Amino acid sequence: MNKSIILHVIGWILTIEALFMALPGIVAMIYQEKSGYSFLITMMVCLLIGVPLIIMKPKSHIFFAKEGFISVALGWIVLSIMGAMPFYLSGEIPSYVDALFEVISGFTTTGSSILSDVEALSYCMLFWRSFTHWIGGMGILVFILAIMPMAGGETMHIMRAESPGPSVEKIVPRMRSTASLLYIIYFAMTVIQIILLLAGGMPLFDSLTITFGTAGTGGFAIKNSSLADYTSYQQNVTTIFMFLFGVNFNIYYLILFKKAKVAFKSEELRAYFLIVITAIILIALNLGGIKNFFPSIHHAAFQVSSIITTTGYATVDFNHWPTFSKTILVWIMFIGACAGSTGGGLKVSRIVILFKTICKEMSYLVHKRSIKIIKFDGKKIEHETMRSINVFFVSYILIFAVSVLIVSLDNFDFTSSFTAVAATINNVGPGLEVVGPIGNFGGFSILSKFVMMFDMLCGRLEVFPMLLLFNPKNWKK
Repeated sequence: MNKSIILHVIGWILTIEALFMALPGIVAMIYQEKSGYSFLITMMVCLLIGVPLIIMKPKSHIFFAKEGFISVALGWIVLSIMGAMPFYLSGEIPSYVDALFEVISGFTTTGSSILSDVEALSYCMLFWRSFTHWIGGMGILVFILAIMPMAGGETMHIMRAESPGPSVEKIVPRMRSTASLLYIIYFAMTVIQIILLLAGGMPLFDSLTITFGTAGTGGFAIKNSSLADYTSYQQNVTTIFMFLFGVNFNIYYLILFKKAKVAFKSEELRAYFLIVITAIILIALNLGGIKNFFPSIHHAAFQVSSIITTTGYATVDFNHWPTFSKTILVWIMFIGACAGSTGGGLKVSRIVILFKTICKEMSYLVHKRSIKIIKFDGKKIEHETMRSINVFFVSYILIFAVSVLIVSLDNFDFTSSFTAVAATINNVGPGLEVVGPIGNFGGFSILSKFVMMFDMLCGRLEVFPMLLLFNPKNWKK
């Protein structure tokens, strides 16, 4: 294994993280907050470790699958360990385990929080907390690929390890250009949402932090009431952008380069639209019936967009919704957004392919001699892709089941334990009951918090990069 290139990448991660921390440092200066010193200390530590690792020339710049997956997994762990330091050093989150939980939840765009009073945090900490969503949304390693020249096409292994979904393709011939284009689209959409929120009368600080959470589909709010206290216009803008950030970013590339017909033929996109619209209609009918159907659409649309894209913002406490509506939210919590988006969950493309596989098997049971090929977007699904999806699904279920079992040791009710794990492994944020929209994860034991931190990283990195860390063979030369 090329350990030198892994250390080189980690050096870049620490250095870039130090640069990112300059922004909350500036916020601390603007609001004259003493807790800003914690960012300065953390920046110095990151640079002291990161810069020498960058200067050390790796033996080879070539990445293979092993190096790619392990670089991503270790990179996110190191990113989180250092990212938690400002919370802990400032004393605003006194427990380092809680600080680590909060920042992993931020970077993985989960949005689950241990805080009972978000508004007690300083402005610089609120900014950093939300900014971690934006950093983690597209991926810190994708950002590095956009700015750091690396040899050969093997850097695709990094992209595949960090990008959510069953497969990742280059949208332009060079990997570096692909990463750059993705970040340009990501940045442009972020700016547009900020402008629209400002146009609706939202303060600049609120506009920035809420947009960071929307773009990264994370959901950290700066108010205890989440987005309930904002205007209908501001909530509607957020609803639309949550939905848009849940779309595969390749779709936006095709639209920008005048290939809209190809973009809208996407099976995943059509399925995503269908699931969202169906869920909104069913919940609106369940909440208000036929008479109050249209008044109920506003909150139904917001929560459906928030949960399916795994953002986690809330305009109401849906803990008090009818069981039917809550069940739909739990279902779409597992489905998640599109592959290649900033959203979490199983991904719509996987669900579509698994559904087609079931149909194929049912057809085979009746017609033993029939040969049916599974296609997605007009292309044949290769055996390797099917095997990867099936193995992912089994691994996901096993991790989920074991996690629920361990978390249940805390003796919370089943709904709380089940949805706490579902919310973390799917990178959603809120669950139901104790971990509902107005609840938090602070009451869980240290063991449960570590389990859920692992789940958050597994959910964001698509399980396998984290599991590979536990295979001793991968650490041999």
